[in-house]
Amino acid sequence: MWWSATLSTLWQGSSSSLWLGAVASVFADNGAAVDVDLGWYAPAQTQVNNLTAVLGGEGVYGFVFNSSETLDEAYGRYNWCNMPHVRPREYAVAGRAYELVYVELVHRHHKRTPYASNAFPVEPYHWDCDDEGLFYHAQPFTTATGTGKDNTQKVATPAYWKGYTSPTNPFVPAGWLGSCQFPQITAAGLDDSWQHGVDLYAVYHDLLGFLPGREDTEEEWRTKVKYRVTTNSITSQVAGMVVHGMWRSTTGVPLAVQAAAVDSLEPKYPCAASGSLFDGIRRGEAWVGHLEAEGVRGLYAVLDDISGVRPDDGGFHASFDHYYDNLSARQCHGKALPCKLINGVESGEECITQGLADEVYRLGQWEYSRLYRDERESLAASAASFGVWVAELAGHLRGVVQGDGDGTLWWHNIAHDGSVSRLLSVLQVEVMVWPGMGSEVVFELFRKRGRDGGGYYVRVLFGGKVMRSSNPSLGVMDMLPVETLLAYFDGLVGKGADLVIGRCNGAV
Repeated sequence: MWWSATLSTLWQGSSSSLWLGAVASVFADNGAAVDVDLGWYAPAQTQVNNLTAVLGGEGVYGFVFNSSETLDEAYGRYNWCNMPHVRPREYAVAGRAYELVYVELVHRHHKRTPYASNAFPVEPYHWDCDDEGLFYHAQPFTTATGTGKDNTQKVATPAYWKGYTSPTNPFVPAGWLGSCQFPQITAAGLDDSWQHGVDLYAVYHDLLGFLPGREDTEEEWRTKVKYRVTTNSITSQVAGMVVHGMWRSTTGVPLAVQAAAVDSLEPKYPCAASGSLFDGIRRGEAWVGHLEAEGVRGLYAVLDDISGVRPDDGGFHASFDHYYDNLSARQCHGKALPCKLINGVESGEECITQGLADEVYRLGQWEYSRLYRDERESLAASAASFGVWVAELAGHLRGVVQGDGDGTLWWHNIAHDGSVSRLLSVLQVEVMVWPGMGSEVVFELFRKRGRDGGGYYVRVLFGGKVMRSSNPSLGVMDMLPVETLLAYFDGLVGKGADLVIGRCNGAV
């Protein structure tokens, strides 16, 4: 994997299956049966998912939490603030026998302010976002609205939100203060988003000649490229910068979005069975045990005392998610770790040290591995709750292979850590980490040239490098026959997602 240089000293053993005999024959579109293993296979054992090592360790495995910048010679290292992605310097060009015919990728939004729910009871400093604007306006595409009395066409002036504090309003918002929204992609996160777009274009146009060029008419790339976001506005904030980084276009670009209540990308569609499975993991012996470990109870006591969070606050104490988001957002934006407040002023003496923050980060990484990979139920939970998107991806791949697609070359999804985590879970990534800001999974579909037709193959990249799966049918996902990947997806979620509703309702 792309973080192998960081984790090369952490391996404790190879992955093994705890659900044997799950090989199934799934019928391909041509009627032929494809044998594929649908079983759950445990991830590799590393210090990331070894609780003893987590509690007794120091640092965070060489991971970065305080800057978007990674030196070229270290690129590929896990960087929570700005994860590695496909770019020309590290990209491995496929052999000449393979022709790239379709790309679909999904990546988490880039760095942002914290969520409002992750604030401490009192936050002493502001998050101000006066260096950017959040534009919210609607524009008619036709002249149906007519013109004004002076014969001027009725169009919208670009309008953006500018947060402010009223001197008259006696109510002070709980938690974070300042002109930002919580959450909001920060100006630095917008810079990272733009560079992400630049790097993708540099690979798939400049290096490979796969995408149309900026010099072509906009209609040329607009008919072959699609962007999709969730209804959470931070994904649209990222999309605007990514699109300009790729195409330099300043005219409107459609962002595909599904209805909020059934969105498959975030995902938001109702899936009670998946929720029950994830809740079961959180109620399980391993999860409860890690929260009750002496070292964890002691860590919570120190964090609560400094932050002012009540020990009975369920949001902060069901997992380390809230503390992780609070501290990492500060550090990614160059803000100091917090100190205890005395009479509303930071004491400067009792503070969350880097060592304490690192403990939080190690525990957060352990929790994501536990939730999405280390428990057998994680596969069923993720396949149900993200299965519709997986089926949509399979449909796109199938359309290209069968020749009945709509001509799209590039489908670009901008989503969240929960989206990427579920996808990594479905693919049974060999080493699970918490997907940081900008985490990217790319599906490249190739047609192999040859007298016999050659066939179609898929390469899957995570962080710019070929993904390794613990599942033996997937393995090293480099030129995997597309029939194998489609059979795996169909076996888990059904063709056209026809298994998802039943499984979300609890059917086997």
